[in-house]
Amino acid sequence: METPRRIFLIGPMGAGKSSIGRELARRLGYPFQDTDDYLRERTGVDIATIFDFEGEEGFRERERKAVAELTQLEPLVLATGGGTVVTAENRRLLAERGYVIYLRTSLDFQLRRTRQSRHDRPLLQTEDPEAKLRELAEEREPLYRELADFVVDTDDQSVKQVMRRLATEFEI
Repeated sequence: METPRRIFLIGPMGAGKSSIGRELARRLGYPFQDTDDYLRERTGVDIATIFDFEGEEGFRERERKAVAELTQLEPLVLATGGGTVVTAENRRLLAERGYVIYLRTSLDFQLRRTRQSRHDRPLLQTEDPEAKLRELAEEREPLYRELADFVVDTDDQSVKQVMRRLATEFEI
């Protein structure tokens, strides 16, 4: 398959979207963007602070505007936030404007990978992060699958291993 000019990575928190996205962009010679980093740069505050002041609704609106802007860039590898897919407009833009790769991971691996960064993940600021991750997966998994042009499992996979899988899909 010829390599798409716009590649969008979706999946739950802890799936490796940012790490894999940076490496994919490097190998393709494309710019890399991460919607959460973009919002941090634009607002000057972290995601948790946006949630504190504006709630999830305010954050999702900022995220929607970021997706609308970023998905117009070409070439681009874009790592989206885990909840980006809950907004219908985001799903439409991602589907229409680029090639969507779903980085799938299990709940066990999400728990391991997010354990050290819960302060950066407002939705995990709860007594029971595992229950929250399970709830989010039930809501979002069907959206990820529906939107995906290609699915890669990231459990027990290093960035290098995932890149080998992507290299067989694209000409990289």
